[in-house]
Amino acid sequence: MTGFQFKLEDKVKQIVSISLGDSKNDYEFETEFLGRDFKINRLGVDGDMEEAARLVLEWDKKADVIGIGNIKFPYGIGPRYLIRRHDDKIKSLGKRIQTPVTSGNALRDVSFEWALRFVDHKFGNYFKNARVLFLSGMINYKIAGVMAEYTDNLTFADPVLENGISKFIHSLKDLESYARGANEILQWLPTKRLTSSVVPIKTWNDYILKKAMQKATIIVVPFYNFYEYLKDTTLEELGGKTIITSTAYDDRIEFLKERGVDVIIDTTPKILQKVVGPNVIEALILAALEKPNNKIHDDDLLEIISLQKMDPRIVYPSGVKKRVNRFAFVIHPLSKEFLRKDKAVDFISGFTPPKFLDAVEKVIAYAPPWVYSKVTGIKSPTGAEAEGWLITVGGTPKQMLAHKPEFTYTRLLQAARMAKRMGAQIMGLGAFTKVVGDAGVTVAKKSQIPITTGNSYSASGALWAAADAVRRMGLIKIEKGKKIAGKAMVLGATGAIGSVCCRLLAKAFDEVYLASRNTAKLLALQQSILDETPDVKLKITTKPDRYLSEMDAIVTATSGAGKKILDITRVKPGCVITDVARPLDLSPEDVAKRSDVLVIESGEIELPGNPEMKSIGLPHKVVYACLAETIVLALEGRYEIFTIGREIEWEKVREIYKLGLKHGMKLAAISGVNGVFTDEEIFKVRDLALEARAKAKKQ
Repeated sequence: MTGFQFKLEDKVKQIVSISLGDSKNDYEFETEFLGRDFKINRLGVDGDMEEAARLVLEWDKKADVIGIGNIKFPYGIGPRYLIRRHDDKIKSLGKRIQTPVTSGNALRDVSFEWALRFVDHKFGNYFKNARVLFLSGMINYKIAGVMAEYTDNLTFADPVLENGISKFIHSLKDLESYARGANEILQWLPTKRLTSSVVPIKTWNDYILKKAMQKATIIVVPFYNFYEYLKDTTLEELGGKTIITSTAYDDRIEFLKERGVDVIIDTTPKILQKVVGPNVIEALILAALEKPNNKIHDDDLLEIISLQKMDPRIVYPSGVKKRVNRFAFVIHPLSKEFLRKDKAVDFISGFTPPKFLDAVEKVIAYAPPWVYSKVTGIKSPTGAEAEGWLITVGGTPKQMLAHKPEFTYTRLLQAARMAKRMGAQIMGLGAFTKVVGDAGVTVAKKSQIPITTGNSYSASGALWAAADAVRRMGLIKIEKGKKIAGKAMVLGATGAIGSVCCRLLAKAFDEVYLASRNTAKLLALQQSILDETPDVKLKITTKPDRYLSEMDAIVTATSGAGKKILDITRVKPGCVITDVARPLDLSPEDVAKRSDVLVIESGEIELPGNPEMKSIGLPHKVVYACLAETIVLALEGRYEIFTIGREIEWEKVREIYKLGLKHGMKLAAISGVNGVFTDEEIFKVRDLALEARAKAKKQ
């Protein structure tokens, strides 16, 4: 079939929709569809089946097609008698009259699948790893089958709502077993008896259903008994959710708007000036094609949907387009002292031997991952939003180094599985977790969701902060359009972040020193940078201390894990040191030795919107650049392995920087070991540096 051809006739075709719904919603209007003129009437019978049958007989031969609306559609799965019993009633009635009768079931089944595929294609990864709650998997089995292609996080409330059994179903396979009557998956064992004796079972079921709604990101609500399914729901259950339903009339949209729903995906396309049910649309198609309903095939419907652009309706009840993407990020205690931030650990350590913390540090390294904080309120200027979870693994860097990499891999993969269950679409590795072993390669290969280390944005943020700090110190002359007339050094130059820092500094400074222990890698890096930036002066060294007194800017990007990397007493007064290593290369004690040197802890990023989460040791709205990379990718809908391994691609550093600007990321206030630097504190460092330089000249 290459298209539909219609005879143009003067006769206006009559469509009558006899609805079991309220008569107060009746309508009558004329319209054009597929080259034909139609008159459409809706007649509600307020649930009176006998009145519906009488109207069907009355309109026989008067109407071209009769639609039956607001019926309980047949189940999409289960014993044959359950699937067929509703349709059989309509077919039986249809055999008694000459006018074709349709419930719209054929169009409904096709539109379900088309709606999901259209939305996911149009918006990109819309349903990826979403947490989807089906209030009736039996009715919406077609949707569940398609949704299972995008996410494993499916929950079906059929046992709770149909049979009063306090148990959810979590897979298509188990839903199919339930439909066949496999009672073994519904056993509640001792807990059921206990629950029944303490709380009335209905009250308990209402409670667990509301909890399931709160956890879901998408809720699929059947058209029939729509209000019954959502009775007693509030902003707490539906706020921020996406609702998938069929034929969303204005009153239903208003109902969902009042409860804070962000998005409504209406699987029934709106092709007329009014919202009409699938029975009316299918009746229009039958009348236009002049075919009986048993001669209409899915291919016919798909071709008409395509030709007429009968796309599903996307409704934003608030009037503002909303999309919330989800991420997870792994953190860990940076040292055993961090464990004392737990009140219980700090209390016990107050009257236990000093070695108590050592024991806690060892034990907690074996603990399974846990959620440290939910992150909400991140909103890009583009309108995209993100929310996520900070997941903690218990190992400190010392403990990670004390075990084989596989020890940490196991816990990171546990965290990835946890993140997937919660609905995260990408996960970032923070601090030392991205350094262990092969720097995320193995974890990314085995994880069921994409992984990024955040190193691309860490490199970008570090130099962003360094450039701003140098400008604010005002000790180096900076001319617009020209390179900075100064010297910069990178410690850990051949590492993942360090090598990119070298490339960036080579574009900004006249002279750059590359410091590392591996001479061969240094030579290769030097040549690579000169190929890209031939006008820079490069020097490589394995003994950086001899040049420290000459440097205007230093970036430390090692993975020393507590080893002494830099002798700060030998640094030039007024030098700006950017410490991008995690754990930090410079301790607070080291920094305190030089009040005439500005030490900043890499380039932290200020998030857009009004983010809320537990403290990670930074000011409100400020996060580490590696976490910001994960968030930027989530906002962009780029659920992919972005940065892993020891080598960072220069193109990705540039790309993530641009994406960050697009989504409203800003360089945060520069922070040091004691928190955010004020302008006064920076000026004080500059003044002390000038005094030290003047004193050195006199000597």
